[in-house]
Amino acid sequence: MGLSLRFVQNGDGEFLFRLYASTRQEEISSWNWDAQQQAAFLHLQFKAQSLGYSADYPDAAHSLILQDGAPIGRVILNRTEPGVRLVDISILPEHRNRGVGAAIIRDIIAECVTLGKPLALQVRKVNPAARLYARLGFTKAGEDEIYAQMRWEPPSNRSHSVPGALPH
Repeated sequence: MGLSLRFVQNGDGEFLFRLYASTRQEEISSWNWDAQQQAAFLHLQFKAQSLGYSADYPDAAHSLILQDGAPIGRVILNRTEPGVRLVDISILPEHRNRGVGAAIIRDIIAECVTLGKPLALQVRKVNPAARLYARLGFTKAGEDEIYAQMRWEPPSNRSHSVPGALPH
């Protein structure tokens, strides 16, 4: 697949906004707003999300997902003593449903196996990615009206490998 990660850099803002907008496009297109209203809303929401992630996860690692060197998504991981949290993973629409997200998450799971730490995430209940997480061994750890909290636990056997994980 030619996948790799690199830390987000100062010049990545335009790509990150375009990526964020792509995750909300289906939702806001049903609101009958003109392009200017949509753009204004998306910019406000993108800024709010960025500020929220910075406040909630100040030490999180923000990385771009690259395919053959070109950015196609992002992943935000918060590594702490008790475990790892997948804060966000987003992939451009034209690269979704091609195994990219699964490959990245398998790589994170492989890291958690090595560390012997659980992996946690939150997903909107209506997000199709929830099915992917379940296939990868995540179980529901809680829920509210909108979100499901999911958790993957490392096996007790530390020699366990994760098929399809990206090489380190």
